[in-house]
Amino acid sequence: MGSTIRHITFDCAPPHEPYELARFWGQVLDLPVDADDSPGDDEVGLDTPAGQMTLLFVRVPEAKTLKNRVHLDLEPGRSREEEVERVLALGGVIVDDRRKPNGRGWVVFEDPAGNEFCIEASEADRVAVLERERAAAEAQ
Repeated sequence: MGSTIRHITFDCAPPHEPYELARFWGQVLDLPVDADDSPGDDEVGLDTPAGQMTLLFVRVPEAKTLKNRVHLDLEPGRSREEEVERVLALGGVIVDDRRKPNGRGWVVFEDPAGNEFCIEASEADRVAVLERERAAAEAQ
């Protein structure tokens, strides 16, 4: 049997605190911070159902120097446009907008510590794109 992913870990270098970054991601993902974790802890996780992988935020001494080589792609439960506005209000920052006029594409964000992540189209957004493309093809 192979390995199982237990955590996806985010490094947190000063001035970013693991607890505060966990709170940001908890709001993005609608998950609570683990009840055993507190402000000032060196490791803080999000609380997920038993057996499910979670995000873990760990204090490190060195600052981030390069673009992340791995990042999360999020599929919102609401429209992509609504999720983009919600994440902006939570403190995320848009670093690249790859949305296309036809409704495809994604938006690249950074969290408060500079970690990149993307917000893709929701399932409803993708269905709407396919329906528009199908209707356009039939009209030709």
